[in-house]
Amino acid sequence: MGSYIHAGGKIGVLVEINCESDFVARTPIFQQLCHDIAMHIAALDPRYVRREEVTPEMLEKEREIYSAQARATGKPDAVIEKIVNGKMEKFYEENCLYEQHYIKDESVTIGEMISQAIVKLGENMGIRRFVRFKVGEVSASASSSSDNGTAPASA
Repeated sequence: MGSYIHAGGKIGVLVEINCESDFVARTPIFQQLCHDIAMHIAALDPRYVRREEVTPEMLEKEREIYSAQARATGKPDAVIEKIVNGKMEKFYEENCLYEQHYIKDESVTIGEMISQAIVKLGENMGIRRFVRFKVGEVSASASSSSDNGTAPASA
């Protein structure tokens, strides 16, 4: 479990990163990873942990918006499809934690950071869920991931 409170105390994050043993969970490397990911969540406010959690309805809605925007440019259908696919990849990158580029090092994604930690610590791990609180918001944004790929749970 990692946490982060942003300067000024207006944004706070809790993130659950699971690993296989308490020994690994207590290492400085794991603790730093949890803190860094919580800080990243505070900054970029992802909506989902993984792309598999995005609901089909949300994907369809986004695809329709991008398609309408591309059609308005008058491009041929083949080009429109490529534009829409590119925009969908950008949607995943902006909204799915594992796809986001880490705020302190844009050359690595959060998913790659997890993979690197697995190699360093020799133990499987993954982000299970997170919640982001912002003072003044009615509800916190939350996301959870489970082994069966269910949709995120709202807080």
